Amino acid sequence: MLPVNHSILGASSAERWMHCTPSARLTADMADEESVYAAEGTAAHALAEWKVRKALKMQAGRRPSSDYWTDEMEECTDDYRDYIVDLVNEARKTCPDPVFSVEQRLDFSCYVPDGFGTGDFRLVYDGQRNIVDLKYGKGVPVSSDHNVQMMLYALGSLELYNMLYDVQDITMTIFQPRLSNISVWSISSDDLRKWATEELVPKAQMADRGEGEFVPGSWCRFCKARHQCRARAEHFHELTAMDFREPALLSDEEIAKVMNEADELKRWADDVMAYATEAAINDGKHFAGYKLVAGRSNRKFTDTKAVEKAAIAAGYQDIYTKSLLTLTGFEKLMGKDFETVLGRYVTKPEGKPTLVPESDKRPELVTGKQNDFLD
Repeated sequence: MLPVNHSILGASSAERWMHCTPSARLTADMADEESVYAAEGTAAHALAEWKVRKALKMQAGRRPSSDYWTDEMEECTDDYRDYIVDLVNEARKTCPDPVFSVEQRLDFSCYVPDGFGTGDFRLVYDGQRNIVDLKYGKGVPVSSDHNVQMMLYALGSLELYNMLYDVQDITMTIFQPRLSNISVWSISSDDLRKWATEELVPKAQMADRGEGEFVPGSWCRFCKARHQCRARAEHFHELTAMDFREPALLSDEEIAKVMNEADELKRWADDVMAYATEAAINDGKHFAGYKLVAGRSNRKFTDTKAVEKAAIAAGYQDIYTKSLLTLTGFEKLMGKDFETVLGRYVTKPEGKPTLVPESDKRPELVTGKQNDFLD
């Protein structure tokens, strides 16, 4: 099962405390936040762990249950299990006894004070080491390339069996099924230890002492101080210095700056509003210009079975709806027959053009004046 305790300088928060070193001590005594998304992720990890253990003939116990279970979660954890099984089977082609572990505590305290984390899956064979992390969220795609959390897991894995295995390369995989994202990145053990010595250790020591400057960025997303952080507020205040001029009056450089910050700016505003709402509801706080009111709600039946019986008893028969299965539903139903039976009816329309950061892996569209120039 997943551990309930967390390190102040844990792997899951490393992206934040590596960039914003004093945030670790600032938030150390703040209560952990409960969210639907976190609970959903915990349920998915528990189910995925159970399925992997069953598939690899490890001790698994009873199948976990949760109020967050859905057909989507069932399919996603199946995909994760199959991916892990394929990795193990591939390893067995060259190594009769590969070593693997599921939800194992990984200690990297020789680099980070009291540092540890839990690796979803670890596989060692023939001088290779694979670290796989399941991400059930679907907010943003997560890359494994120089992913600090994964690199810490890799360091912990190296230290775990350092004397038993001569590992040259480490492969790190982010498996994010709800976004069809499988991100794979490799690094040599020598380069990983060099990074740990030159970059990780100095930042970890500063974070442990609560030293350094508060630095806002995308890593603020899950920080417990994000609602009230002054550095974050001052960072976004720079955008208001533009006096909200008409977009056409901004320079291209200014527009690019706004675009780069837009998602984080909206998230920050939402964070502040969520904090203020919770404070008003739970603590009775009043914020100038705002008041608590009852939100809109929709009518609903209290007992659908009773409604069904009452309607039929009153002589109403046409009370049911029937809809065709979704494309994914047909794929699951038909399996390999799907392409033969329905393939000719499937099309994928072109998506609506969208501006995204250059780091996005999708190819760039050529439109408008660019098209005229090429012609």
